Amino acid sequence: MARRKAYTEVKKLNQIRATHVKDMGDVVFKVFQCFSPQCQEIIAVREDTLGEDFEIDCAACGYVHRTGDAEKFYDYELWNTTTNTKIEDGSFEILIDDYVAEAMQYKYCIICNSLKPLEAFHKHAPRKSGRQGECRLCKTVYNGIKNQTRITDQHREAAQKRRLYLDITGAGKIDSGLVRKRFDNKCFKCGCDLSNPKEGHLDHTLPVSLLWPLTTDNATLLCGLHNGQKSGSWPSEYYSDAELRSLAIKTGVPYSVLSGPTHINPDALAALKSKVFVDQLLAKYAAYIEEIIKVRNRIFKMTGFDFFSVSTSISQSIIDLANKQPGSASS
Repeated sequence: MARRKAYTEVKKLNQIRATHVKDMGDVVFKVFQCFSPQCQEIIAVREDTLGEDFEIDCAACGYVHRTGDAEKFYDYELWNTTTNTKIEDGSFEILIDDYVAEAMQYKYCIICNSLKPLEAFHKHAPRKSGRQGECRLCKTVYNGIKNQTRITDQHREAAQKRRLYLDITGAGKIDSGLVRKRFDNKCFKCGCDLSNPKEGHLDHTLPVSLLWPLTTDNATLLCGLHNGQKSGSWPSEYYSDAELRSLAIKTGVPYSVLSGPTHINPDALAALKSKVFVDQLLAKYAAYIEEIIKVRNRIFKMTGFDFFSVSTSISQSIIDLANKQPGSASS
């Protein structure tokens, strides 16, 4: 079948092409840490320069990685514990040849000029490296432009909105491994297996829309189906009483809160009563004022508190715009 003729063309203007990447699109490197126990230098060596005999000097400490040499890490004695006799003694050593041989392969992306593992590139048999010139990430963005399905701006906007909620809730980093371990790598709702790290979602047990943070302690592991069904719901609106009791143990969120009425996070409300905090929030997310308005109106509808009134710098036109929306002070 003939290949369909392309109907779009991406013309690259003002492209950044680093000097060290020129003509390097198919050059594969071995990348490893200096084998000297006291050195942390990362070394990248062209794979096509590694013959049967090699000497690789570390620029940081001068350690020479030489064919046939070995690095000793300790001396040992092997004992028979039944007869209490020594069987042998010797040195625990790793051959430099074996260490370099098992090093990961990397190559440069000709678009973002970054040195990345070969696995970061799609396979492409005709090329000398067996991989495409551009990495998967650059390829995805390029295809989005060419096919007019680019989502970079959408992702950036979604990320900024998430940061807005994070700034209000004060959430920190999440250790997904600990969450998965606590839920035995299974969906809390249906029990399906989520051992694959690419499967499963860390759910806000208490809704982020109500300004509750997501932490390692209070996150709930759910499959894609039930994460979508649960989204935005208060726990008592979605889980059975037995599930709520179990969830209280797994997340540390009190059963009385999980089974009680929907409410805004009181700590977030306290923060929004600070003029300095509100003014900083408004300035930082001025480009997403519509999302801030949604938060303001949601809080007002549920509590009667208007954090716009805390600020002395907000424009009356923004307040008027907010008051025209559902759930506002005037609606």
